[in-house]
Amino acid sequence: MSEPEITPELVREHGINAEEYQRILDLIGRVPSFTELGIFSAMWNEHCSYKSSKKWLRTLPTEGPQVICGPGENAGVVDIGDGQAVVFKMESHNHPSYIEPYQGAATGVGGILRDVFTMGARPIAAMNSLSFGEPSHPKTKQLLNGVVEGIGGYGNCFGVPTVGGEVRFHKAYNGNCLVNAFAAGLADADKIFYSAASGVGMPVVYLGAKTGRDGVGGATMASAEFDDTIEDKRPTVQVGDPFTEKRLMEATLELMQTGAVISIQDMGAAGLTCSAVEMGDKGNLGVALDLEKVPVREENMTAYEMMLSESQERMLMVLKPEKEAEAKAVFDKWDLDFAIVGETIAEDRFLIRHNGALMADLPLKALSGTAPEYDRPWLETPPAPALVNVPEVDVKAALLTLLGSPNYSSRAWVWQQYDHMVGADTAVRPGSDAGVVRVHGTDKALAFTSDVTPRYCKANPFEGGKQAVAEAYRNLCATGAKPLATTDNLNFGNPEKPEIMGQFVGCIKGIGEAVAALDMPIVSGNVSLYNETDGKGILPTPTIGAVGLLEDLDQLITNRPNEGDQLFLLGETVGHLGQSALLAELFDREDGDAPHVDLSAEKAHGEFVRAAKAEGLISAAHDLGDGGLAVAAVEMGLASGLGVSLISGGPSDAGWFYGEDQARYLLACTRDNAEALTTLAREAGVPLKKVGGFGGETITLGKVSLPLADARDAHSGGLLKVAL
Repeated sequence: MSEPEITPELVREHGINAEEYQRILDLIGRVPSFTELGIFSAMWNEHCSYKSSKKWLRTLPTEGPQVICGPGENAGVVDIGDGQAVVFKMESHNHPSYIEPYQGAATGVGGILRDVFTMGARPIAAMNSLSFGEPSHPKTKQLLNGVVEGIGGYGNCFGVPTVGGEVRFHKAYNGNCLVNAFAAGLADADKIFYSAASGVGMPVVYLGAKTGRDGVGGATMASAEFDDTIEDKRPTVQVGDPFTEKRLMEATLELMQTGAVISIQDMGAAGLTCSAVEMGDKGNLGVALDLEKVPVREENMTAYEMMLSESQERMLMVLKPEKEAEAKAVFDKWDLDFAIVGETIAEDRFLIRHNGALMADLPLKALSGTAPEYDRPWLETPPAPALVNVPEVDVKAALLTLLGSPNYSSRAWVWQQYDHMVGADTAVRPGSDAGVVRVHGTDKALAFTSDVTPRYCKANPFEGGKQAVAEAYRNLCATGAKPLATTDNLNFGNPEKPEIMGQFVGCIKGIGEAVAALDMPIVSGNVSLYNETDGKGILPTPTIGAVGLLEDLDQLITNRPNEGDQLFLLGETVGHLGQSALLAELFDREDGDAPHVDLSAEKAHGEFVRAAKAEGLISAAHDLGDGGLAVAAVEMGLASGLGVSLISGGPSDAGWFYGEDQARYLLACTRDNAEALTTLAREAGVPLKKVGGFGGETITLGKVSLPLADARDAHSGGLLKVAL
């Protein structure tokens, strides 16, 4: 089968601009073949090369005494003591999930799980951060149901507990939903597997499922905006098989015990192309592949299709040749393909042969290490105007509206579709500040959370970036965990627009400052750009996934107070209402500035929460975020089935009950411990104020009361109005 002639139109269809194409011509000294053009398209697209974001990603703090492996590998690795490590990462599957929600979300879960077990870690937890369009939009219900079903379908069958996450709705996501998938696993700290190839003449081995035509061009599709040709992109969405992935994980982990693995890489975006190039580039080696040896499930596949297929459940490995028979026996046992498809070579070449013909002969380093890198023009987001004309608020109506809104109501409908208890090590289920999973066979546990407030990031990218990290920090501390490290999933619109690039830069600067101040280095992550449809971009959504350690499960703090507990507010309340949930949900307003984040206060207050628990002084805790004091207190009451009474305070009821000042927690303690808690706060120099207590079946906000049952009904039914 002859390959198409390379025309300017064909080059553009591959997402390669005129300048980049000239660079290709200069590099190889000739017109590329069709297969070579596809390879360049895969490696130089935004999704794989990070060409618009590299400059700024390098500014992020990525090191610390706890970090074993930072960005650049399949996942980050962090020491948790006793010779163990937690391996974790978050990645997007946004474009595929909008085109085909079930498979898009399912294969997002499959891909992030492979990133973890490729490093030698057994997955122990998954999370997801989901952003959908406004509830009334005609596609929102279909996308919500399809994505949730896809996440549950894959994760449940694979056998990993989904322990946390977030769901939001906003009109900015009408044309581009976001599906950010997180996974974490456990490994021995001295048995981590990396992707850098080593040794000349070493066998390159294909592992797992067969290659088909699904997902061809998926990475290139994910690096472009949507328009009215969106349905034409459906074939670029991969199809997942969680049962095959489960077998692949078991076979891979067993294989790693044999000593056969030199290096190993997940076949994710851009499939065979990206995995082979990355392994060669990191090891300063070339790679030669013979595509006739690649296991396929469709007839007459071309070299172009085989190199760009994103069929799922596949890995690439460089093998110690003397271990070939032993390694093959492992994969035969698990009924998975094992095929030697090439070898490492000394020359800086990427050689692709198919049916006896040389289909590609390219400089390997140029495909990866010297991909285009842009310093995009950017405009700083102008300061948000001061908030004016804050309307009078009916405190009771505001509470019921917030609790019953799709954005702040119970997520039980979502997480009840996920198997959150598989493995029997889940200590804190979804619906709390953070999910908590025991480290099997020890007294330790790991806490996981994901956080971002996109409306803050749009109004003030710098403070919004800081706040995403700070809220993740608070969620971990509120669970009793010491924050260890973070992963980021940076979702933005078109970086070629200076105002969008300015949002990206601002958020990166804020994230960088926060992770440094809070000792939570970024160890892995993902950038998803061009989240636009017909020129309309999403809200800037830099999701932060964070991991914390509980040295002993006795340190665990829940959000469930006891009857008669007193309630204390840790942190200062000014009553910040700019960009608040109150304005958005009650008045359809998104104005004012994002709240300022005082990172020194965040650190001091988080440390105080953990210290108070260590002293045995608190029975429950909850961080304050969207909806402020009233929503947080009622969420604690609902968690225990208890009423709550809150005093009035501050300059206004709206600001006191619903302001979103940062660095704040609610702490519940017994009457007997109240004085000691107050003394501890005074000694630590942190602001602590008694604001109420728990008990009965009534919610009282200052002078206003309502039955707990009314709040429960509103909270339990809000999301169902969208989903059912």
